[in-house]
Amino acid sequence: MAEQDLRESQKVFWLAITTACESAHLVGFNPALSISSHVSILHVGNFLSSSGRNRALVEDLADRLELAGWDIYRTSTFASRPIRLANIAATIWLRRHRFSVGHIAVFSGPAFFWAEVASWMMRTVGRPFVLSLHGGKLPVFSEHWPNRTRRLLRSAAAVVTPSRYLLEEMRCFRPDMALLPNPIDLSRYSFKIRYQPQPKLVWMRAFHEIYNPSLAPKALALLTQDLTAVELTMIGPSKGDNVLTNVEQVARDLNVADRMTLPGPIQKDAVSVWLNKSDVFLNTTNADNTPISLLEAMACGLCIVSTNVGGIPYLLVDGHDALLVPPNNPEAMAAAVRRILTEPALAERLSRNARKKVESFDWSLILPQWESLFAGVGAGINRSH
Repeated sequence: MAEQDLRESQKVFWLAITTACESAHLVGFNPALSISSHVSILHVGNFLSSSGRNRALVEDLADRLELAGWDIYRTSTFASRPIRLANIAATIWLRRHRFSVGHIAVFSGPAFFWAEVASWMMRTVGRPFVLSLHGGKLPVFSEHWPNRTRRLLRSAAAVVTPSRYLLEEMRCFRPDMALLPNPIDLSRYSFKIRYQPQPKLVWMRAFHEIYNPSLAPKALALLTQDLTAVELTMIGPSKGDNVLTNVEQVARDLNVADRMTLPGPIQKDAVSVWLNKSDVFLNTTNADNTPISLLEAMACGLCIVSTNVGGIPYLLVDGHDALLVPPNNPEAMAAAVRRILTEPALAERLSRNARKKVESFDWSLILPQWESLFAGVGAGINRSH
């Protein structure tokens, strides 16, 4: 896959360079311009929300740092994989005299190769960079590619991860990794304790097979056997494959399509409103890390039922702030929902404790840690010049 992406990217490389020049407004660009005395950051990741994709952490981080007065550059906004790869490489080269520190988001699969290319480009232009690790499948990927993983992680000035799960699973490749949790703006989420939860369920994620969305209508079908008013809302964009179509077919086959609402993707400022229409949040994923959607549900005080995969058991405690069930087990998920709906004391405890835990993830606490990290890395390059 990596070699194929590279071959395809070569065909569009020069097109991407031209586009990068235009998008970066490099009129009068001076290659001899020296680095400014303060830290400027080039963020490398998926800036795809403008094209209908889910908003990534790197987008929010870049925006908030910019509002705080930092000089920020971004790449890439291209959805096409080969063009995105070429655009990343071109932007690093063309911006090499404008930024002093890089930040590269690292995922498994083909995206890992993009991180390798970006890190090679950073080293080529002599810029230190920070890696942030994401994705519940990264440990499995690293087991298959240990040398690549070790080489990438050790090439960075610093490596951070948003979860204790990835910290523990990946520290064998880089022992000095730091924990920087996925942040959330609590002010955007209306909180209410679920004292008497109603049988209104909500699922929110991209429709991708890794998140196993068809588990939700399967659990719903089991709940209809004794809960006549149960409803399910499934929020999120389609990834362009047949996953959403399959979910709709499963719902029809199980005769629960009339109990489901699928509004598609929603705006960020509407998340709280949509979540608070329900009382129970279903997280059906087969692999995960620290999903923002789960933090958003915690912020609203929903009662959470989640599969106990990846980083989830590192974030949530069964019976304390969520009910955790085995993956791909609709019977267990339905049973957990029934407990919440029939045990008010349990529901109140889960709701209250989930909100209390997520309060430590607020941007007001996390952003200063990012600023300190980038300032430290930037201070190192300034001392070397």
